[in-house]
Amino acid sequence: MAGVDVITLGCRLNALESEVIRREAGAAGIEDAVIVNTCAVTAEAERQARQAIRRARRARPGARLIVTGCAAQITPERYAAMAEVDEVLGNLEKLRAESYRVPGPRVAVDDIMAVRETAAHLVDGFEGRARAFVEVQQGCDHRCTFCIIPFGRGNNRSVPAGEVVAQVRALVEGGYAEVVLTGVDLTGYGGDLPGRPSLGSLVRRVLKLVPELERLRLSSLDPAEIDETLWSLISGEPRLMPHLHLSIQSGDDLILKRMKRRHSRAQALDVARRARALRPEIVLGADVIAGFPTEDDGMAERTLAFVDEAGLDLLHVFPFSQRPGTPAARMPQVPKPVIRERAARLRAAGDAARRRAFERVVGKTVSALVEQPGIGHSEHYLPVRLPVTAAEGDVHRVRVVAADNRALVAEGAA
Repeated sequence: MAGVDVITLGCRLNALESEVIRREAGAAGIEDAVIVNTCAVTAEAERQARQAIRRARRARPGARLIVTGCAAQITPERYAAMAEVDEVLGNLEKLRAESYRVPGPRVAVDDIMAVRETAAHLVDGFEGRARAFVEVQQGCDHRCTFCIIPFGRGNNRSVPAGEVVAQVRALVEGGYAEVVLTGVDLTGYGGDLPGRPSLGSLVRRVLKLVPELERLRLSSLDPAEIDETLWSLISGEPRLMPHLHLSIQSGDDLILKRMKRRHSRAQALDVARRARALRPEIVLGADVIAGFPTEDDGMAERTLAFVDEAGLDLLHVFPFSQRPGTPAARMPQVPKPVIRERAARLRAAGDAARRRAFERVVGKTVSALVEQPGIGHSEHYLPVRLPVTAAEGDVHRVRVVAADNRALVAEGAA
C-alpha cells in the first residue's frame, strides 16, 4: 500500500493538527489515503485547496481522498461536490481516529459553534520540522468584518495551563529546542477558563516549569490584547524570542473601524514603539490587508506610511479577499487592479523593511535554529544561511557577516 499522505495548507495551527491527523489516521489503520487539510482565510487559499485535491487524485487515483480543515468546515457541500473527493470531515472530526476507521457518511461536519471545550492534542514530533507547535487556544469571539475563520474554528476555547506545560515538557524531552505557542486568537487565551488567566501568565508558567526549554516563540498577537505580564516577559526573559508578529491589518483609523478591529492606529504604533523600547533588538512582523472595501488613496497611503512609522520589519501582505457571508463582502469593493497595485507597494515597503532588519544584524552574533542543512532562523526569526553542518533542531551561535535580499549570511560558530 502507498500509505497515508497529509497535505497541509494554511496556518501553524493547521500544521500542528496535521500531525494529529497523521497519528489518528495511523491509529485507525488506514493504509492508502490522502488527507487534505484546507485553509479558508482567502479565496486564493481555497483555490489552492481545490488545486491540491485535483493534483492528489491524479497522483493517487486509487487512494481514499478525504478533505478537511477550515474550508471543508465552512462549505462542506462545495468539496463533497468535487468528483475527486471521497469524504469531507469537519475540524472536530478530523482529530478523531474513529473518523478514519471505516468510511462513514460522505460528509461528517458538526456545528463548530456548539463546541465549548478544546482538547489538548499531545504531539511528540513534527514531520520535516525543527520546531514544535503547541495549541493553547482555539476559535475566536471577535467578528472582524473581513474574516470567515470563526465559522471554521468556532468560539474561543483555551487549553488549561497544566496541559500546555505537560505538552511543552514532553516536546523538550523529545529533543525540541524551540516551541511555538499557537492558536486562532492567541491573545484571547484564558478568557473562558476559571480565573481568566492571561496569555502572559501562561507564558510565565511554561518558562518557569520547563527550565530546559531553550526557545519559546509566540504566533500572531492582537495588539489590543497584550497583557502586562507578557510585556514584562518581552522585556526581561531571554528565552522568549525577540520577535513579535502583530495582527495590524491597516494603518488607517476609519478602515480599522470598518474592519471592526479593536485597536486604533495610535494604539498599534504605541505597541510597536513599546516593544522596541523594552527590547531594542526585537523584530516586528505584521499582517496587513491591501484594498479593504471603501479604502481610498489617502487611506492606503496612511497604511503604507505606518510601516515606517511603526518600524515594522517583516510584512505579510494580503490583497483583500471577498469572503461570502462576511460583512465586508457587502461593502463597496475596491477594483481588483487597484488592490493589486496597493499590495505591490506594500510588499515593496516590506522588502525594504526586511533589508533594514538584515542590515541591523550584520556584524553581530545570532543564535540560529538549524532547520535543514545550511539553513535556519535566528532568534529574531530572520532566515540565516549557515556554514555549519549540524543536525536538524540544533541551535548554533554564529556570526553574521553579510546579508542579501533573502537571508543573513553567517560564518563559523561563534
